Amino acid sequence: MKRRDVLSRMLTSAALLPAGSGWAALTSTIAKKTDSDVTASKTLTPLQSRTFRAWMTSIIAAQFRTGPTPRWQQRDCVGLVRFAVAESLRDHDEKWKRANGMSGTAVPPEIVLENAAQSLRHQWKLADGTTSAYVSAIEMVQENARFQNKDCNLAAPGDLLFFDQGDAQHLMVWMNSYIAYHTGTVTPTDNGLRAVKLRDLQAWRDTRWHPSQDNPNFAGVYRLNFLSA
Repeated sequence: MKRRDVLSRMLTSAALLPAGSGWAALTSTIAKKTDSDVTASKTLTPLQSRTFRAWMTSIIAAQFRTGPTPRWQQRDCVGLVRFAVAESLRDHDEKWKRANGMSGTAVPPEIVLENAAQSLRHQWKLADGTTSAYVSAIEMVQENARFQNKDCNLAAPGDLLFFDQGDAQHLMVWMNSYIAYHTGTVTPTDNGLRAVKLRDLQAWRDTRWHPSQDNPNFAGVYRLNFLSA
């Protein structure tokens, strides 16, 4: 089977949310919430967190399906994460959907956020305690995420897999039915985006990239700090 056909099947079958939690169910639940239910905290509620995960994985999947949007300037692994987070936390009107290859497709409901939470789009904590729109891969997990475990089977969509190769660090995104990442290299014929099944990654000849308990280069699964679930 051609690589393009395999990727198409992976994207089509990707279960971005747990069973029984489709867009209609999420929309119905959000509609029942009142303004008083949405706090000014920078930690998203469980419902907001769940909806964010749906947007983040949908946006990354669209990057594979239609190619990176011209607005996506960061061409590395953490750049993919920063882009997906920022685009997930914004409003998604029809113009945005067309620009991002998601017009006419099923999308999650909007995330209802107050001003404090909206600032999360471009405010990453750096090692020196300041904030910036840019953050490196290692600062992403050390300052902006929390360790969960080293078992990918316990990861939730949108969680980050962090690899420390000594002189370089790398992030991958858990998409539930596959793993997405960026190689950090872009050429006229290769946008650097990759999708791989967990079982295939575990079988790579280069064992440094095995997401397993016994691999010292695999730091584990990390969850963004602003997610409550």
